[in-house]
Amino acid sequence: MQINDFVRTMQNPGGARQISRSMHVDLMLFVLIFVLCAFGLAVLYSAGGQDLAYVKRQLVFMVVGFALMLIVAQVSVRSLERWAFVIYGLGLVTLFAVLIFGVGAKGAQRWLDLGFTRLQPAELMKVCVPLMISAYLSKRFIPPNFKHVFWSVVMILIPTLLIVRQPDLGTAILVFMSGFLVLFLAGLRKRYIVGSGLVAIAAIPVMWLFVLRDYQKQRILTLLSPEDDTLGSGWNIIQSKTAIGSGGFEGKGWTEGTQSQLSFLPESHTDFIIAVLAEEFGLIGVMALCTLYLLIIGRCLFIATNAQSQFGRLLAGSLGSIFFVYIFVNMGMVSGILPVVGAPLPMISYGGTAILTLFIGFGMLMAISREPKQMRTQF
Repeated sequence: MQINDFVRTMQNPGGARQISRSMHVDLMLFVLIFVLCAFGLAVLYSAGGQDLAYVKRQLVFMVVGFALMLIVAQVSVRSLERWAFVIYGLGLVTLFAVLIFGVGAKGAQRWLDLGFTRLQPAELMKVCVPLMISAYLSKRFIPPNFKHVFWSVVMILIPTLLIVRQPDLGTAILVFMSGFLVLFLAGLRKRYIVGSGLVAIAAIPVMWLFVLRDYQKQRILTLLSPEDDTLGSGWNIIQSKTAIGSGGFEGKGWTEGTQSQLSFLPESHTDFIIAVLAEEFGLIGVMALCTLYLLIIGRCLFIATNAQSQFGRLLAGSLGSIFFVYIFVNMGMVSGILPVVGAPLPMISYGGTAILTLFIGFGMLMAISREPKQMRTQF
């Protein structure tokens, strides 16, 4: 082998980095998501009563999710922007379909029965709404004026109100936030932020009297004083706090938690799975999970900062920010600082549509990370 051959080999390295570039994959984000999924499956095995059925179904969703992520990553950013309105419109159609043909469970009509599985369209709107608002604002002057803010709010409120009708207040709030974050990142003026805050405060009595259902009101009252009904509405939060506190620094050990293994903790494999993690892995386990989350969010914001188009910056920034909101809402409700709203913990809680939606969002982020430099918007 000649020395020149060796030099050429060093200048054109193969391996994972070259493959990831050819597949339009952000290698760091991919690895972080993979580690998070593996950690999530381990926690789910214990939280689900050591039932492999939950793990197998979750694994199937994750494999499909990785495939979807890779497919979406191949789509150009221009195509995402061009088709945003169509995707948003299809999302609205599925929400209307839920109200007409949807199947119910636990007093809510949120799913479409596809025969082989159930689809929850409200989860998909967590991606459709920021995609639409990013596409709309990217063609306008930044920061947006009153007209553009008005129509953006209309496009956010339509799916939000449809989801409230199901009813699914927790998802509705997250969908609204996913759109509002795009407006905020677009440079929403302070007077609009203050004005929207005042409107929200003024709307609280109306929401309480005419919008919130009895069980939703009870959740808010339970937040203030869960001990008033220890065996009823306060049971979940009391048991979750007990599980979190009993884990201590190092935890009781994997599959050794008493609150989840003895079925004291309801919804231990879905909304309250972080309590299982805290009990069995302690503060160390929670901090490890939070570190993973922070690394993923940081990578998302790095992609947003380096995006080559206004649309890419808005979409990537909103997807990374709303990922943080998902985590904060779930951990907040489980620890008793927010009302219980039925928000899953990303990539850890059991659930099909929620997992697939997250992977679609990550696919969009990867597409943005490989956006050609010649597309940079000129100001």
